[in-house]
Amino acid sequence: QQRDKLKQYQKRISQNLERERALARQLLKDGKKEKAMLLLKKKRYQEQLLDKTENQISNLERMVQDIEFTQIEMKVIEGLKIGNECLNKMHQVMSIEEVERIIGETQDAVEYQRQIDELLAGSLTEEDEDAILEELNTITQEQMELPEVPSEPLPEKIPGMLSLFALQLWLLILSS
Repeated sequence: QQRDKLKQYQKRISQNLERERALARQLLKDGKKEKAMLLLKKKRYQEQLLDKTENQISNLERMVQDIEFTQIEMKVIEGLKIGNECLNKMHQVMSIEEVERIIGETQDAVEYQRQIDELLAGSLTEEDEDAILEELNTITQEQMELPEVPSEPLPEKIPGMLSLFALQLWLLILSS
């Protein structure tokens, strides 16, 4: 806003300078040298004001740029501050000692598992393998399907008589 006012002032002075220069020429033509000289002094003073105005505008623009850059710097610093606080909170939750402890426990667990694997892979004796094979055979036999048998007792043979089953079979053959 202040910069705009200074630019308007600068424009007015520039217009006045052109008018006064034309007026000084006219005064010289009319033979009024002293008035022309006074007018040129006034013109010179206004030119100096114009230079000062340009310097002030330049200073204002530089100041605006400095302020904008400072605002950016402040945002960066605020971001760094927040990031630093976050890192500190994370470090409070997990210290170097905690990380070293976890890594140590993990290495111990891996070593323990390796030992278990070695024991399982190489520690079976012939007796263990025989017992495992026997158990496998037992499970296999249990799973084999056996034919269904009647739950009723079979009829007994009466001497001199055919069994009921044989009789039914004989009747079936005769009827066909």
